[in-house]
Amino acid sequence: MLKKFAIASALIAVVASTSMAQSVCLPAPRLLTTMPMGGQVGSEFDVAITGQTIENTEQLLFSSPKITATPKLDASGKPLANQFVVSIAADCPPGIHTARVMSRLGISSARVFTVSDLPEVTQTKPSASVETAMPIEINSICNATLPVRAANHYSFSAKKGQRLVVDCAAPGIDSKMNPVLILADAQGRDMLVERRGGALDYTVPADGDYTVKVHDLTFKGGAECFYRLAVQEVPADAPLARLPSTRAVGSFSWPPTGLAAEASASETEPNNDRETVQAITLPCDIAGSFFPAADVDAFEFTAKKGEVWWVEVASERLGRPTDASIIVQQVIGEGADEKLVDLVELSDIASPIKRSSNAYAYDGPPYNAGSTDILGKMEIREDGKYRLQITDLFGGTRIDPNNVYRLIIRQAEPDFAVVAWPLHMVLRNGDRNALSKPLALRGGSTVALEVVAVRRDGFNGEIELTLENLPDGVTTTGLKIPAGKARGLMLVTAHQDAPRGLTMAKFTATATIGDKPVTHPCHVASVAWPVTNAWSEIPAPRLLADIPVSVGGSEFAAITIAPTEEKVWEAKAGETLKIPLQHVRRGEFSGTLLGLRTMGAGFEGVPKFDLKLNEDASEAILDLAKLKTPPGDYTIAFYGSAVAKHRDNPDRLVAAEAAHAQAQQTVTDLTAEVTRLANETATASPDQKADSQKLADAVAAEKKAADAALAVAAAELAKAKKSTQPKDIADIVISQPISIRVSQGESK
Repeated sequence: MLKKFAIASALIAVVASTSMAQSVCLPAPRLLTTMPMGGQVGSEFDVAITGQTIENTEQLLFSSPKITATPKLDASGKPLANQFVVSIAADCPPGIHTARVMSRLGISSARVFTVSDLPEVTQTKPSASVETAMPIEINSICNATLPVRAANHYSFSAKKGQRLVVDCAAPGIDSKMNPVLILADAQGRDMLVERRGGALDYTVPADGDYTVKVHDLTFKGGAECFYRLAVQEVPADAPLARLPSTRAVGSFSWPPTGLAAEASASETEPNNDRETVQAITLPCDIAGSFFPAADVDAFEFTAKKGEVWWVEVASERLGRPTDASIIVQQVIGEGADEKLVDLVELSDIASPIKRSSNAYAYDGPPYNAGSTDILGKMEIREDGKYRLQITDLFGGTRIDPNNVYRLIIRQAEPDFAVVAWPLHMVLRNGDRNALSKPLALRGGSTVALEVVAVRRDGFNGEIELTLENLPDGVTTTGLKIPAGKARGLMLVTAHQDAPRGLTMAKFTATATIGDKPVTHPCHVASVAWPVTNAWSEIPAPRLLADIPVSVGGSEFAAITIAPTEEKVWEAKAGETLKIPLQHVRRGEFSGTLLGLRTMGAGFEGVPKFDLKLNEDASEAILDLAKLKTPPGDYTIAFYGSAVAKHRDNPDRLVAAEAAHAQAQQTVTDLTAEVTRLANETATASPDQKADSQKLADAVAAEKKAADAALAVAAAELAKAKKSTQPKDIADIVISQPISIRVSQGESK
């Protein structure tokens, strides 16, 4: 263990510089691309991957056990770096799955991997012109990457009367590409264009050959601009079905508990004004669509004074590019005497916590837990007739029958939904990074997930958080979401002796509603790409399909901050509680002080205090009188931003030095042997000279190969020395959780 500590690379120090050369976040394994990005059920095919910090990759893993991978081997039976053979079972469910790798540092971030029931091919070279168009079959999918500043071309044959849908999955599968689709004739003359991310829906007018052109809206290209192009024949009267896509973060709050899969009623067109208004009764569950352009759907109902109804609309959370808006008005009088009196106007579901404004300095996470959908209350002031009108605020130019919505009006059914993501915070002046942070733990570290709740229909109680099914040596502590609040924390701690391991964790949230405990799964979100500067690139967060937790086993946190005893620290209300802290230090520090703040409901008001990094202990002082802490049980932790003098993978240097020393010794030994054999040949008898020369030549050839191997080893040693030079890296330091019990103080 001492040896492991000696090569620890997560070396954390106080933020003592605002130099822009300073990087952000200790290295984490990130899977960036797979090619192809999916496959057909029941198939087997090769997949190549790229990523960041994914050296010593052992496994390519998927969110579905129906998808498996084994390393691809070369002719000698050795694994090829970052290449795998993937098998998809015949009963694997089609749709969005995720791929990750298990590398030296643990589990990587996720990349979308899609399973379809269509034959699939992978494009291996660009097709930049009509003449070089890649032939594709109708009812198939092509996995491809865009060339820079160019378009790919595809050709197919179709028959008169066929209804063809050409679709391109890109942003919905984590690509940085904004696709433009063009359907052209055999000579490449454009016939139909889609620039807004939609699909081409075309009925073939005549037998013949046709061309599809694909490019990015701004003609970007490269490995990060990948896509899946589908050309399918569909029945003339079938609804337009798109390729599957990831879910936006805000969709975690849909659907409400117990909601039927299908609405019990549908809007009936025309229902756009008072003459055609659609009569409904409350409660109701109605399926509708924002179609045609500028569609306004009007519904009328009667209600009594004092009734309280909750209105919820899902459309964006169903994956549609819509922004629903509702106005409810009381209808007084009839015909020409009709008068409308506003009751309530309902619009977006606000993010429960402040999200990033993309300002100069970090001012919130890059995740939006809100939605352009609706969740609000209408209180009836008088008996009478009411009219509800729903529209898409930006639907004036949208002509898409697939822009559906679901409108629910119900009496209060208090409930909640929760979502979590890795904690982000100010790490240096102006820092606004949005990095994927897989739960790849270093020994001795504590990481935090920020947990956010959307409360439904007036629910206001506290929410407990639980993360279970963890690797050996990993523990978790939920800092609950307090009553009336929207934010909590989940702290995940790896013991310094935690062995290398990986599990799929179960994250749940529990609250008491009425007199019954209610438990819901907690979704986890991540950004699709590591964004080091949100000014230069807009982060693209999405929900994940699973929650893997790993311990890498090769690196350690440079400092672990923990109470000196694992116990409940007790004090009476109004007293001052002193908690002694111990520092387990495993690396050098460029400063002597680490400023810490306090996390945990009711304790955020503890003044920032300094921890001395050149000492082994410190003390946290909590003034319960100033905090006005009531009796109860609490869990807190201390946190701060820090700088690491990080040495990337020092084991690589150890191995390179050993390999270089061995190669050098081999050359030394062979040099001596060549000299010996040369002397022996020179003095050999005529009968022995030929054999001696043959042996000398063989050893000389060995020496030549050893010289080449030494050159390779020397080059690798130089690279290892360079890559393991200490680099300043800002990161978050979080103490281990601390349990506190405050009892009733003496009355005065």
